[in-house]
Amino acid sequence: MTNKYTPAKVWVNNASGGNKWANINSPESGARFDSDLPAGEHAFQLYSLGTPNGQKVTIMLEELLALGIKEAEYDAFLINIGESDQFSSGFVGVNPNSKIPALVDRSGAQEVNVFESASILVHLAEKFEQFLPKSGNARTQTFNWLFWAQGSAPFLGGGFGHFYAYADEKQEYPINRFAMEVKRQLDVLDKQLANNQYVAGDEYTIADMAIWPWYGNLVLGNLYDAAEFLQVETYSNVVRWAKMILSREGVQRGRIVNRSFGEEWEQLAERHSAADIDLVLSKRP
Repeated sequence: MTNKYTPAKVWVNNASGGNKWANINSPESGARFDSDLPAGEHAFQLYSLGTPNGQKVTIMLEELLALGIKEAEYDAFLINIGESDQFSSGFVGVNPNSKIPALVDRSGAQEVNVFESASILVHLAEKFEQFLPKSGNARTQTFNWLFWAQGSAPFLGGGFGHFYAYADEKQEYPINRFAMEVKRQLDVLDKQLANNQYVAGDEYTIADMAIWPWYGNLVLGNLYDAAEFLQVETYSNVVRWAKMILSREGVQRGRIVNRSFGEEWEQLAERHSAADIDLVLSKRP
């Protein structure tokens, strides 16, 4: 690096640059403006965006619906993080951390706010008794890999993705640092999948749903345009698994919900019924 940076004695937030994504965040939490969240007719109200973290939950909901569980019907409203929707008083009331996704469960006598993608997956899995083994080693392994995903993905998204794809300028040190960690994570996953059909074993679980939107999309060339840079094809077991997961109907449907970018046939800003997804996917070439 040619420019040497010396930290100040006291950090000060400098949001005066031209990077849109760098200027969204603030060291202070809480609502920045008053606005109620919209609400639909179903028991589950999802407020999200079709990023990898958002895809986890919509894939889970569509997988439940694919099983014929009508009680899992949901309304999904777009939270445009580029326009700071996540800082409305309504959204902060559901998730004080101002991150997507956030879910309101109205299926019981009292509304339940659920935030953090892994927490939502567990909440839905336990409510409907699906995609999470009830006991024993299989349950423990599912949680092992679910929490692995939660701890690892920030290195891929907030670390590698930020410096490789979104930072104002390419910098060798941070890109190398995070590329090395992402490749190490891919190697961990590849070795696990060498001896297992799914991530946690022989069953498809919420661990797969949590990991696929990040690492599956990465090795399929759908994340950060970094497939060649990271030589993702060398992780053959991850590629095999990623393609298998993508072939699932629930994944194909869930991955487009709350998506406002990409091809026309994979964009669905809001979802209120199965017909909404059917219409968008009908445009698929």
